[in-house]
Amino acid sequence: MRGLIIFIATGGYAGYFPIASGTAGAAIGLVLGWLFFAPLWRHSATTFILVFAPLFIAGCFIAGAAEKIFAESDSSYIVLDEIFGMIATMFLNPTTFLSLTVGFLLFRLFDIIKPWPASRFDRMHNGFGVMLDDLASGVYANLVLQTLRRVF
Repeated sequence: MRGLIIFIATGGYAGYFPIASGTAGAAIGLVLGWLFFAPLWRHSATTFILVFAPLFIAGCFIAGAAEKIFAESDSSYIVLDEIFGMIATMFLNPTTFLSLTVGFLLFRLFDIIKPWPASRFDRMHNGFGVMLDDLASGVYANLVLQTLRRVF
C-alpha cells in the first residue's frame, strides 16, 4: 500500500523532479485534465463534479498518508494537490493551446502567492490542507481565466 500511496501522491513520481516539482505536477494535471476530465465537463458539469469530488476527497486522505510516509508536512514530493488544482483551473474552460497555457500560468501564480483562503488552508498541516490550498488556487485561476475569456 505504501508504494501505491507514494506513486499516486507524487503524480507517478513527478514529485521527485529535482527542480519545481509543483510545476511538474501541474503539467501532469494539465494533461490529465485535457485527456480525461475535459470530456466530462463538456458532457455535463454535474458529471464532472460527481467524478471530481470523490476523487478529490480520496486525494486528501492519500496526501495525508503521504505526509506521514515522507515525515514532512506538505512535502514537495506530494504533487497530487497541483494535479487537482490544475484540473480545477481548467473546469468549463476551453482546451485550446492558449487557454491551457494561460490557465497553467495563472494556476502556478496563485499556487505560489497563495491568496486567502489558500494561505489559511496551507497552514492546516494535514491532507485536507495540502489539497485545499491548491483547490483554492485553482478556483482563483479558473475565475480569472473565465473573466479573460469573456473580456477578450
